[in-house]
Amino acid sequence: MDFLDQLALFVISLVANIFSAFSGGGAGLIQLPALIFLGLPFAVALATHKVASIALGIGATLRHLREERLERRLALFILATGLPGVLLGANVILSVPERSAQFALGVLTAGLGLYSWLQPQLGLEHAARHRDRAGMVSGGAVLFVIGVLNGSLTSGTGLFVTLWLVRWFGLNYQRAVAYTLILVGVFWNGTGALTLGLLAEIRWSWLPALLLGSLLGGYIGAHLAIRQGSRWIKRAYEVITLVIGFKLMLG
Repeated sequence: MDFLDQLALFVISLVANIFSAFSGGGAGLIQLPALIFLGLPFAVALATHKVASIALGIGATLRHLREERLERRLALFILATGLPGVLLGANVILSVPERSAQFALGVLTAGLGLYSWLQPQLGLEHAARHRDRAGMVSGGAVLFVIGVLNGSLTSGTGLFVTLWLVRWFGLNYQRAVAYTLILVGVFWNGTGALTLGLLAEIRWSWLPALLLGSLLGGYIGAHLAIRQGSRWIKRAYEVITLVIGFKLMLG
């Protein structure tokens, strides 16, 4: 790619990942279609996007870890329940009809935004719950299913994790976004990228601009999320989920 192409990729990646780091997911809404529009086949674009999205998690991690708000036990639980699902999803995606999967994901994603909008106080206060054995098992089962979606579908699955952490485990939006960006952004997406990289081609020459944009976008978006608090994050989350949902349904 020439310099102008790399610059365009950097700007696209930066904008997509600022929004994603602020609202808790959705970078693929802008970044993945851009890769396809610029000429990559779907499977190659998906694998390349997954690799680039790791930098989003790293950038956000550098900012969120300074706040020291993560519970180690819950973080390890999210990894243990979600990563097996990511591996499963990444291994089956290439045999799933893409259009059907995207439409179903669009319906679910838009539903998340509507649900959050209809619950005005949801995620504004931190009140831990469902931390007993039955609650953790149920919560872990859903995280496994979301992991399958993360490994197999293209955009917005981090938003599922954000809302589930808010709704089931009682986190506010600010804390939930931190967990999503660090654990999903780095570890879930890293696992998916590795698996897809073994199954499909990664366009390495496109990655420098994408990685730089993701890293800076992740840090800037995380900084804005910490400064603005849960109420603004909740509003951004609802807008992003509705936009992504309708975009996926319309194709």
